[in-house]
Parts: sequence; C-alpha cells; structure tokens
Amino acid sequence: MDSLREEELFDAARAISDPVERSRYLTENCEDKDLRHRLESMLESSGDVDAFFDEGAEALNITQVAQELKKAPEDEETVGVRIGRYRLIQRLGDGGCGVVYLAEQEEPVRRAVALKIIRLGMESKRVISRFEAERQALAMMDHPNIARVFDAGQTSSGSPYFVMEHVRGEALTHYCRDHHLGIIDRLELFIKVCHAIQHAHQKGIIHGDIKPSNIIVSEHDGKAVPRVIDFGIARATEAGFSEMMLFSGPENQVLGTPSYMSPEQVQLGGLDVDTRSDVYSLGVLLYELLTGLTPFDKDRLASVGIGELRRIFSDEEPAKPSERLIGSEPGKVSQFAGTMNKSSENLVGRLKGDLDCIVMKALSKDRRRRYETADALATDLRRYLAHEPVMAHPNSYLYTVKKVVKRNRVVVLASIVVALILVFATGVSTMMLLREREARQRAVAAEQLQARLREEAEIRERMTQAAMLVNDEAFEEADLLVRDVELNEATMEGAAVFRALGEWHVFNENWTLAAERFRVLLKINELEGADTVSLDYLELGPVLMELGDLDAYDSFRRLAVQRFEGSEIPFTDRIVKISLLAPANQEMLAQLAPFAEASREAKLEAEEIGDTFQASWRAMAIALYEYRRSNYAAAVAEAEHCLSFPDPNAPRDAAARFVLAMAKFKMGKASEAEDAYQLASAVVREKYSVAIGKGNPVQGFWFDWAFARILGYEAGRMFGPAGK
Repeated sequence: MDSLREEELFDAARAISDPVERSRYLTENCEDKDLRHRLESMLESSGDVDAFFDEGAEALNITQVAQELKKAPEDEETVGVRIGRYRLIQRLGDGGCGVVYLAEQEEPVRRAVALKIIRLGMESKRVISRFEAERQALAMMDHPNIARVFDAGQTSSGSPYFVMEHVRGEALTHYCRDHHLGIIDRLELFIKVCHAIQHAHQKGIIHGDIKPSNIIVSEHDGKAVPRVIDFGIARATEAGFSEMMLFSGPENQVLGTPSYMSPEQVQLGGLDVDTRSDVYSLGVLLYELLTGLTPFDKDRLASVGIGELRRIFSDEEPAKPSERLIGSEPGKVSQFAGTMNKSSENLVGRLKGDLDCIVMKALSKDRRRRYETADALATDLRRYLAHEPVMAHPNSYLYTVKKVVKRNRVVVLASIVVALILVFATGVSTMMLLREREARQRAVAAEQLQARLREEAEIRERMTQAAMLVNDEAFEEADLLVRDVELNEATMEGAAVFRALGEWHVFNENWTLAAERFRVLLKINELEGADTVSLDYLELGPVLMELGDLDAYDSFRRLAVQRFEGSEIPFTDRIVKISLLAPANQEMLAQLAPFAEASREAKLEAEEIGDTFQASWRAMAIALYEYRRSNYAAAVAEAEHCLSFPDPNAPRDAAARFVLAMAKFKMGKASEAEDAYQLASAVVREKYSVAIGKGNPVQGFWFDWAFARILGYEAGRMFGPAGK
C-alpha cells in the first residue's frame, strides 16, 4: 500500500464524524491489519492535538508575527512529503512561530512523532532565535513529565525543525473533569507538574506559558501521567541563552496567555522575569483545578488592551478559591463540585484554610512573597496531604495541635516514646526510681488481682453453701453467710438465694432486711427470664411501702420503668401496678402510658383466647392506672370488669374493690364506695396472715396480698376512723 493510498484512507476516515460509521469504512476498505492499526492510532490522536504547541489563540501578541500566523503560505511543507527519516501525515496545529505535524518515523523504528517546523517565509532573526531556543531547551531536559526530544535538523529549504514524542491525551483540566478526580488525585497530578517545571528551571529554562492545554495527561499502565509541552516562549536563565532573551518580544509585545501570566510578565513585557513567574502560573493552574475558574475572568482579560491588563494585575486582588466559589452561581459551582464527587458545601469547606493559603501564596503579586521554587510549592502540597502544617498558613499553637491530631497515631505514639526516652536520659537515678515505682505498682496490682480472685472464689463458695442451706430451709444460717457479700455480676444461683432469703424476711415481717435482700436480687437477676424478673420487682415494691420509705419507693419505680422501657415483655401490667402503689406525678404517668396501652392490648388478646385469669389481672392494673390519672369513670369500669370474670382470686379482687371504692368515693358515690371498701377489707383481715406464707397463683402470692393491703391503707384514709 503506497503512501498516497494511506493518505487517502486517512483523509476519508477523518471526514466521518460518527465513530461507528468510521470503523465500518475502515473494515470495508482496509484489509492490511498493520495499516488499519496505524490509521486508527493516527485518527485517535488527531482530535487531541489542536491545542498542541498553542501559543497564540489566547495570547496578547500585537505584532506582525501574530498577523502572519493566520496566513498559510503556499510554499509550506505539504502532507505526504518526507523530511529526513520522517513522512508528514497530518498537519496538527500552529504554534507561535512554527507548524506542528503528525509524522511517521520510518527508520530505525516505525513510530508516530510530532514534528515542528519553522514557518516558511518567517525566518526572521527573532523567530529563528526563539525556535532554536525551544529546540535546545527541550533537548536539555530529561524528565518523565516533560515531552522528550528525539531528533533535530533542517528541511531541504533550510527551515529548522525538531522531532519530539507525540503526546496523546487530554488537557489537564479536561482530564480531571472527565475522570471525576477528587482533590487528592488532582493535587497528586499537579505535584508531578511542579516537579517537571522544577527540572526545567534547574536546566536554566523558564516555560513562560504554563496552562492546561500545555499539560497533556495520558494513561500508562492504568496510571495518569501528565506531560508538559510547548516551551515555545520559554526564557533562559543561563548565560548560554542570552540571545533568546533579547528576542523574546518587542517593547509592546507580551508573549503568553493573559489568564495564566504573572504580573511581571505583563508589567515588564518579559524583561527581568525569573522562575518565580512560572510559580505564579502554577498557582493559577492550581486555582483552576480546585474551582474550575481562573483568578481573573478569562474573557475579560482577553478583551482588554495592554494598559488595562497592566492595571488589573497591578491594582486588583483575586479572591481566595473558597470565596470565589461562594460568590459564583450556585448551579455552576454545584456542577463543578459534581465532577469531584463532592457537594458545593463540602468542596468549599475543603478549600478553606490550607488550600486557600497555598494558592494565594503562589499568586502573590510581590514575587518575593511567593514560593521560591516550584518544588517548594509541591512540598507544601505534600505537607497538606500528609496533614502537616503548611508554610503558607499562619502558624499558631491551635493550628499545630490540629495537624498533630490528624496525623497517624503511630507517629504520635513514637513521639511520646521519644519524649519518655529523653526524660529517662536525664539521669540513671531517675530511671531507677521510675523502674522501682513501676515494679511496686505491678506488685500492688498483682496483689489486688489475687485478692480479688480470692474474694470472688470465697463468694462463690459462700453462695454455694448458702444455696444448700436454703434448700434445707436453714434460712437463718444462709442469711448469716451472705450478709456481708457484695455481688455485682449476674448469677442465677445468687438470685435464687437472695430471692428465698428476702421472702423469708417478709414472712417474719422484717421489712428492712427483706428490702436489702431484694435490692441485691434486682442487681443480679439479669440471667433470669422476663417472667421471673418482673415478679422480682413485685416483691421489692410492697416491702418499701410497708417500710414507709416513699423516697426509696419513688427511686425504685423509676428504675423499674427505665429497665423495661422499650422492651417487649408480656407482663407490662406488672410494671404498671408495681409503679402505682403510691400516687404518681404526670411525668411518671406519661412514662407508664406505653405499658398501660400494651396491657390493654394484652387483656383483649387474653379474652379472645379465653384466658380470663390473665385478662382479670390486667384489668385490675388498668383500673389502678386510670384512677391515678383521675379518670374515675374509666377506673370504675375496669375494676368492675376485673370482678366480672368467673375465676376469683382473693388478693386481686380485694385490690380491684379498693380501687373501685376510691374511684366511686371521688365520684361522690360514698355509699357504694363504703360497701366496696368494707367487702375488700373483710377479705384482707380474714386471710392476709393465713395466706401470705402459702402463696400460689390461685390463692395469691404473698406480694399480691401485700399489694392489696397497701391499697387498703390508702382507701381506709378516705373513710376516716370507720375504715381503719
């Protein structure tokens, strides 16, 4: 396949905008796999190179050179010709003084390269000097993030050219936007750019036109690699390039892109510009990476004259990145933040502080206040990423502490160890003292542990003996064994012992010791089921009321509500009635409301399945709850409902009648109230002392009788001496 055939296929395929149609065209017209691969490679790169070596599209260049760049002399090199070992394939773009072609190197290896040739008819001393300086500058540099120079020479017409690697990819800002890179990934790419610019500075070269289109990002092995291109207006800082400085531009010409130029580039027209000018341009680039905007509006700078441009750079201060976002249109800010996978508020928050300070230090109008080098800028960004204090941020104790807290805990621990070592190094005597003190502490801790283990073993032994004594009904001996025991952990054996001893003291009407045993029981009964645990609360409440300790009872019922609040236990009526042995305030009644509602639902369910025993107990609890709420009619209805069930239970029915008596008394039905009270009182007087030690679910447990008797005390106070 000759070169003309290849050129025809390339031009025809490039004219097809639809990728699918383009691929179909190549399939039908190109059977050579190597040629097909080469054509696809050239087509892929043809769309990315319009900005390659772009020096004038945005630049202020008011000289005849800028005018002539728009012309295309007929005698320029044409596509398809060979220049040395290179065949021109496609014209990619125009630079400030040259034309860039996509070319194919034919020997000693075949590869695509970028070939830049000075424009024919423009071989003025100034243009040639700039071109030669660019070629020499690139040839001197060897850095993975700077486009490499392969070759240089002259065309047959005498125009100088050089050959460099063909950089494929996207402009830095476009790549970050299209790949939704976050702040950290953007900073990592930017740091590599800083190192590349630093390498150029070390070779004595100032780039002079740092902007997104001159930093191309491509992917190698899945990693993004930025490449700096187009040193077309670079300036030399070494004596060997003094000629280049002389021809960097006439008095009224400013070479560069306005949005990314430093103040000294604008004010001095290129004279007395050093490496800190590139640091400023890097600051503009960083500003754009973080906000999507340049410090000064691009359209505004491109539309003004040189005088107004100099005034802007001299008098106006750009806003901090975070402030610029706050003052921008919310929709645009949100859209830009979305490309970083952040919300607008989150992005502004990340920029405030260190990043604001770093960017504004790089953008200082006074170059003495900027970072001295591109590496210094990169180093400060590295410190930010490592949560270390940055040089650009005003130092303070609080700022330093915050940075220390954010850093790795291992580093903090290592610092503490170093500090301890320094303290120990103050003297052998101090070291020995600390070691001796530490040894004593370890010995004391070991002794305390042994003592605690011995005590726990002794407690377990005593509890086992007490359980055996309780089983043999030797309650007095068992009580002596556990009198001084302090249990803080749940234990079923201990719960059984203290439950039995508490009831033994109740049967002997020793209310004080009964209360002590039941208090311990409630601390250690967590291993028991909900049925047993709720019954344990029914035991301590009446004991405290019999003691007359209302403060202790109030604390007890608050703990009961707190323990069972939110839990799904089937015996909510027990918590209701045990918490209402005494009048309650509105706060307590509000806390008991969910328990009462659950009791109503449980009562209905019990009635539906014919469990009248449970239904009647729950009706009694609801009656008491309604009475405490001063809802006397509802209390009467529930009490009468309780008494209507066919299976009688003496203490339960007595309690219900006492509630019925008190509610009717409050309703002004004194005669009916008196009858209910007398009937209940007679049952309690007759059976309390006989039944209290022989409790069972049918006859009533001792605490059921105690519960009824306590309500009887309260009802009796309503009816005066006759009710006592």
